[in-house]
Amino acid sequence: MSTILIISEQTTRAYNLKTILSFLGEQCTAVGFSQALTALKAQASYDAVIIDIESSELADDVVSKFPAQPFIAIGNSDTTLEFRSNIVGQLAEPVVYPVMTQMLHRCQEYVRKRPSNHNVSSKTKLFRSLVGKSDEIQNVRHLIEQVSSSDANVLVLGESGTGKEVIARNLHFLSERRDGPFIPVNCGAIPAELLESELFGHEKGAFTGAINSRKGRFELAENGTLFLDEIGDMPLQMQVKMLRVLQERLYERVGGTKPIKCNVRIVAATHRELEVMITEGSFREDLYYRLNVFPIESPALRERKEDIPLLLQELVSRFERESDITIRFTENAINSLVEHQWPGNVRELSNLVERLLILFPNQVVDVKDLPHKYQYTNGDNFEPDYPEELLEREALIAMFADASNEESEATDSGADPANFMPSEFTLNSELPSDGINLKEYLSDLEINLINQALDQQDGVVARAAEALGMRRTTLVEKMRKYNITRD
Repeated sequence: MSTILIISEQTTRAYNLKTILSFLGEQCTAVGFSQALTALKAQASYDAVIIDIESSELADDVVSKFPAQPFIAIGNSDTTLEFRSNIVGQLAEPVVYPVMTQMLHRCQEYVRKRPSNHNVSSKTKLFRSLVGKSDEIQNVRHLIEQVSSSDANVLVLGESGTGKEVIARNLHFLSERRDGPFIPVNCGAIPAELLESELFGHEKGAFTGAINSRKGRFELAENGTLFLDEIGDMPLQMQVKMLRVLQERLYERVGGTKPIKCNVRIVAATHRELEVMITEGSFREDLYYRLNVFPIESPALRERKEDIPLLLQELVSRFERESDITIRFTENAINSLVEHQWPGNVRELSNLVERLLILFPNQVVDVKDLPHKYQYTNGDNFEPDYPEELLEREALIAMFADASNEESEATDSGADPANFMPSEFTLNSELPSDGINLKEYLSDLEINLINQALDQQDGVVARAAEALGMRRTTLVEKMRKYNITRD
């Protein structure tokens, strides 16, 4: 099914719009005005309908018949199309990407905020990647390329969430050990008394509960890469044993006496200042120099903000390859995200994209859709103004549905439905034999409710409008229509 409908008699204009929308990944169909009504009736709803306003009378006829459908006007004609609330904006030619995405976002908002409309979100997951074009990230790539072919120990330094493990994995997959295992170990997540057994393994009976022999991470990483994350959290006693392994390339299982040779490349990482820890006596200086053969600084995201648009694209693309859900960002939304300081770095950005994928699947995200702390710029202040007939129709549907539910409850409780009275007015259970004038009946009902709301709110129109669930301007128009006045 097409998600966007183009209505125009100009084949060149329709072709250009289809080209742009196809580039954005949208499915679209172009029809002339003679097929417009059929196309709109054939599909329950389109994400957007782009309509040529140079045929003003035909366009106005189409727009007025579908108040629940958002339309985007296009054309450079001086002819003024009668204003309709469901025309969310106008495209000028040549059409540019920022304006197009902004108009699509307006259509999305029109549908999302439409009365009785509910959105369904999906569960998602996301992966991070080492992408960007900034000098900082290009320097990281250059260092990885230089050291990946050697077996030198690498120390990756940087704040939490900057992608230190991504760097380690790139080192492994670009090295000659790529066919071997990549084994990560978080030294800060394993209790000190278990870390030795976790790294070197243990023999049967080495301690209580050791009912079988077990290989350690060094043994599992043979001919591959061992990634020691958060090496700064390793206890001093364990640092001594680690230094011996790095020097002699030998280790023993806990409870064992047989030396085991290891052919493992060590890549360590930490967010701590190891040189400060050396001064404080909490990290061994000789181990530091053993690990720090080739240091790589993983830059914070706030130091490479120009990479944020590419990171967003990469994160969304990776997820889209695994599922059918994606999102796009308006130019204002991207500019706002660039202004954020990102204390959580790429991990924080990943979590934000995952959250937005859940909230706005297959939609366009604007500044106001972002969590408040990420809103640094002004977004589009567009607020849908729905045609009066659509609002009245939805209100009546809800009103009679509520009355029907309450009548059903009254019937279940043994009450007489014929004597049932809704909270503010009475509905006849049967249509009189001589019939009624529905329009007059609904008008009297509306006048009655407006007067009640004004009386309850001491004639304050704004509060009365809030009580009736409508805008103040809408209530003022209805008061003028029914000649209702208040001092």
